Amino acid sequence: MSSRTASTARHWTTWGPVVAALALGAAWGRDLPGFAVALITLCLIAAVLAAVHHAEVIAHRVGEPFGSLVLAVAVTVIEVGLIVTLMAGGGEKTSTYARDTVFAAVMITCNGIVGLSLLVSALRNRVAVFNAEGSGGALATVCTLATMTLVLPTFTTSQPGPEFSSAQLAFAAVASLCLYGVFVGVQTVRHRDYFLPVPRPGHESEEEHAEPPARREAWTSLGLLLLALVAVVGNAKLISPTIENGVESAGLPKAVVGVVIALMVLLPETLAAVRAARRDRVQTSLNLAYGSAIASIGLTIPAIALASIWLSGPLLLGLGPLHMVLLVLTGVVSALTVVPGRATLLQGGVHLAIFGAFVFLSFSP
Repeated sequence: MSSRTASTARHWTTWGPVVAALALGAAWGRDLPGFAVALITLCLIAAVLAAVHHAEVIAHRVGEPFGSLVLAVAVTVIEVGLIVTLMAGGGEKTSTYARDTVFAAVMITCNGIVGLSLLVSALRNRVAVFNAEGSGGALATVCTLATMTLVLPTFTTSQPGPEFSSAQLAFAAVASLCLYGVFVGVQTVRHRDYFLPVPRPGHESEEEHAEPPARREAWTSLGLLLLALVAVVGNAKLISPTIENGVESAGLPKAVVGVVIALMVLLPETLAAVRAARRDRVQTSLNLAYGSAIASIGLTIPAIALASIWLSGPLLLGLGPLHMVLLVLTGVVSALTVVPGRATLLQGGVHLAIFGAFVFLSFSP
């Protein structure tokens, strides 16, 4: 019975991304009626669930922290493509789109994913255990990148408004890319052990004793993962006009669109992180959360800086006072969470409270 269930899951996760990609191709560039938007949404959910499955297959094959790095980078690269595509056709009304999406990604990963993972692990094991050295270094990288690219533009004076000058934007892009490269080198080569799950006697999961998938199966999963992520982001773009119209008709701020799309795009990482936390592999969850935040800034800002050469309209990156307060609060609370290397329900609840405040204030600033 279990083998039949596993076989069914494999077939479903194989065809799910393909169907979602076909739906994307058929609907691209068309005005979609209500029922078509509903079907696209179902395809998006199927692609998200398939992406989580294939990411876990790859992670089991290559081990940590490479597995979480694959999913984080893949999602971010495609997310960058979505941002550039929307900004290319939106003019001045999308001048804050990169800022809103990147900031939403930071808040979702550092508070939503981290808080949910800590909560799930603490509910099952009373105390969530992780590696303070690796998580602390990742958090420091997130805070540095976020401050350099999202806070400093508000206070620079070379350009009016919360905007970098061309030279400042070039510096921020190169510095972000270099810092991201250093982090990946430390995570995967020089101090790889800092990012491995902390073993605890009596908490070994079945996955640790299972045979890793064959090379062919891993390569197949990698291809299907990329296809699923393309389908996730593409279908999110297809339904974004419906979201925009709903936001506009409800009189909500434009930043809500970036928040909603970021939530959809980061669904695969969220589900993968929660499943890892349930298996008492909290370090994997934190690798996904902080790694996604680092990739979101370290890859998005250089790409947007390059695209700004031909994009029309200003590129506003600086945060307002409200979002800066939330960013500072996130950094302080995250440091207090990470330093001990252990967390309880309280830390998970605090992070989720900050995430809830971010979502609520996005709809009602």
